[in-house]
Amino acid sequence: MGVTEHQLDETAVDAVLTASRTLIAMATQSLGAAAEDTTIAQYRELVVLASRGPQRMVDLATALNVTPSTVGRMCDRLVRKGLIRRHRDRADRRAVQVSITAAGRLVVDQATRRRRALIGGILTRLPAEQQRAVAGALQVFATAAGEIPDSQWPAALQEDTTTRVEPAHAGKGRR
Repeated sequence: MGVTEHQLDETAVDAVLTASRTLIAMATQSLGAAAEDTTIAQYRELVVLASRGPQRMVDLATALNVTPSTVGRMCDRLVRKGLIRRHRDRADRRAVQVSITAAGRLVVDQATRRRRALIGGILTRLPAEQQRAVAGALQVFATAAGEIPDSQWPAALQEDTTTRVEPAHAGKGRR
């Protein structure tokens, strides 16, 4: 199934660009204390894992639009922080999967609650009709970007005891 492309409306680009600055500011603010230890890129990795479940490293790199080596370094840092873990794929023992830990899910859930409150504060400044218009437009935008709505995320998984894989740089200093 291919993506149909349409003529670009520069006014729409400007409006989304302006709104994105606000959304990025809210995303950063919503990390709270976790922002000291978690970059926005690392937080995005946690969101992808929370929303899509365990991922093979190559699939995670594709979802984040980064190279496999970049995702490897990002994973090393998040493993050291205890926010994700690496484990062997049960179906293919050669493949390494990455999944979010309970601590990582807590970071995502707390940030989401804070962001929900920040967004709610802004939306209450708009009449109900405009709130619905914003919601509809952003739902269409998120769907076009391939984002998964929170209501469709898998439930938080219990930690299991599958074979763990240590980070590639275990024992080396923090970068």
